[in-house]
Amino acid sequence: MKKILLIFATLFLSTLSFAEASKEISEKAFKIIEDADNQLAYKGDYSCTASIIIEKPGKPKENLQYKMFERIGKDSFTIVQLFPEADKGNGYLREGDNIWAYDPIGRKFSHSSLKEALGDSDLKVDDMSNDDQKWRKNYKVEDLREEALGKYEVYVITLIAITNGPAYEKSEYYIRKDIPLVLKRTDFSASGRLMRTTLIPKYTKTDKGYIGYHTIVRDELNPGEQTQQIISDLTFDTLPDKIFTKAYLEGLN
Repeated sequence: MKKILLIFATLFLSTLSFAEASKEISEKAFKIIEDADNQLAYKGDYSCTASIIIEKPGKPKENLQYKMFERIGKDSFTIVQLFPEADKGNGYLREGDNIWAYDPIGRKFSHSSLKEALGDSDLKVDDMSNDDQKWRKNYKVEDLREEALGKYEVYVITLIAITNGPAYEKSEYYIRKDIPLVLKRTDFSASGRLMRTTLIPKYTKTDKGYIGYHTIVRDELNPGEQTQQIISDLTFDTLPDKIFTKAYLEGLN
């Protein structure tokens, strides 16, 4: 009996040591990913146009366009579809923990989710947000390691979702060590299956910070299917509060 108790005590102490090391790793990982956010130009209010190109084997390319307004750190964004004309005025609104989808034809709002896809693309509503407050609130760190990605030395941070907010249960971020910028992201299902790979091959530096203006999202379940997102018309002017309201979306049509 004493031997059994000793074994349990040893296992308990080992678990405590692991938990303490995990806390140190978690803090370092969160610091790295938050530093990557701080390198970006998205601070305070901003607006931009997102052009989306959808490529699927055997089908012609499909083009979508959205106008994005966001207030960083305030859980507020508004997304308005500009193209194609048939879908013009479709929108999304975030008010804190509430995400609303707007149908301009029926002039109705329905409760939505950050996990919802934009049109027929591989992009989720969550991908359009640059809110730097989401990491510690929505994730726990599973792993932090170092690798080489092409010519860059990178940190690879594995995050596990702890809320229903994130679009995927598990995500890995590949972040440059010299300048903390996300170069790659892989998303997995709860069973560990690779669902999606996101590449950000092109950044430009402005006086506000870096902008990843070209993003490629590959659907790993359907080979050859991918979505490209190109950012343009980026401004950092203070936005009127009315933009982040249902009345604003209703007034566009």
